[in-house]
Amino acid sequence: RVTALSRTAADLESLARECPGIETVCVDLADWEAVEAALGAAGPFELLVNNAAVAELQPFLQVTRSALQRSLDVNFGAVLHVSQIVARQMIAQGVPGAIVNVSSQASKRALRDHAVYCSTKSALDMLSKVMAMELGPHKIRVNTVNPTVVMTDMGRINWSDPQKSAAMINRIPLGKFAEVDDVVNSILFLLSDKSAMTTGSSLMIDGGFLVS
Repeated sequence: RVTALSRTAADLESLARECPGIETVCVDLADWEAVEAALGAAGPFELLVNNAAVAELQPFLQVTRSALQRSLDVNFGAVLHVSQIVARQMIAQGVPGAIVNVSSQASKRALRDHAVYCSTKSALDMLSKVMAMELGPHKIRVNTVNPTVVMTDMGRINWSDPQKSAAMINRIPLGKFAEVDDVVNSILFLLSDKSAMTTGSSLMIDGGFLVS
C-alpha cells in the first residue's frame, strides 16, 4: 500500500495513471496543520521517503528572505515534521520501520549559486543522523541518499545549459548525471531488510563526484 503526497494535483493524477491503486493526497508539505490532518487520516505507515524539495538558485549576495524561508520550510522543516508524524505511528504500531531522506551531493560540496540549497541539504544530513540515533531504539532506521544532478524535470531546468552542465560532468568520473532509477534503486535498498544494519548513513549516488 503506497500513499503519495504532493502539492501539485497534476503530478498526482499522472502518478495514479502510471501506478493504478496508489493513494494520493494533495497537500503542501510546508503547511504543518494540513499535513498533520492528511497523514493522520492516511496512516499508519511502516516506510517513508521524504523526497519533496525546492531549488531556488541565487548568488550568495542576492539571496532573498523569501527564497531562504521557502527552502527551509520544504527542504528541512517538512522532512522533520512528516518524519515526526510517521515515526510516532511506527512506534505506536510497535513494528520496525525505515525512513529515507533524499539529500544531495550539494550537502558535501559547495556549488556556486547554491548557498541556500547546499545549506538546507547539509542540515538534512545532520537531522537524519540525529533521527537515526533517537529512533534506533524503536527499531526505526534513518538514512539519506545523496545524488548528483538527476534527470528529473527540475534537474533539466537547472542544468539545461551545456556550458554549465559540462563543468559539472567533467568532475564526475563516470561522466554522466544520474537517472531517476539510479536513485529509486538505492532508496529501495535502504528501505528493505537488505540494509537491516544500516542507519545514520549517507549513500552517495554521485558517479564519483566527491572523490574527484
